[in-house]
Amino acid sequence: MAESSRITARDGVRADARRNRERVLVAARAVFAEHGIDAPMATVARRAGVGVATLYRHFPTRDALVRGAFARQMETCARALTEALAAPDPWQGFQRLVETICALQRKERGFPAAFVTAFPDSTSEHAQSRRRAERDFTTLVRRAQASGALRADFHPSDLAVVLLAHCALVTALPDDAAASRRLVAYLLQSFRADPANEPLPPPAALTLRNLPMATDGSRGKRPPGA
Repeated sequence: MAESSRITARDGVRADARRNRERVLVAARAVFAEHGIDAPMATVARRAGVGVATLYRHFPTRDALVRGAFARQMETCARALTEALAAPDPWQGFQRLVETICALQRKERGFPAAFVTAFPDSTSEHAQSRRRAERDFTTLVRRAQASGALRADFHPSDLAVVLLAHCALVTALPDDAAASRRLVAYLLQSFRADPANEPLPPPAALTLRNLPMATDGSRGKRPPGA
């Protein structure tokens, strides 16, 4: 019976090895959410309940672990870009793409940093994928501008500014989905060549007195004398 749990699957991977890999990925996402993507690999191994050697057998480098942990999210982003390019209305495609990426940033707490750093180009395959994504996004931007919906001075690099701003928001307010949705709506309206003045989502439950301004991990604490 003991030997049956080690039977290899069709792809040649043993069942126990597959389980260990999945435990590592789950642990990595949790650790990255709590400590950032620079968290020690040993911390991930402890959270997964495996040895460090086991972790490195599956993921020889940190980059490989980060890519593995967020592979599904990156696939979602790639699919969203493909669908945006295929959309009959380029503005609608552009809008859905931005909303999809920001929603992923909001839902997966470790993903914002991983996405903003754009997964280091540790392999030629990944570098090629990134260049293709940048080229496709530039094509989408030009189509949306040609349609008259996207302002003419929008530059593809502005997407990085959007993601950095949204990343900071969801890092400071990880449980405030309303603030995230409202910021994204504001930004999208500002990108319109002729703002449609569509109603914004409901406001966040946030005031100037409870802004999470601290950068030392003491989120939400008021400054002395406040």
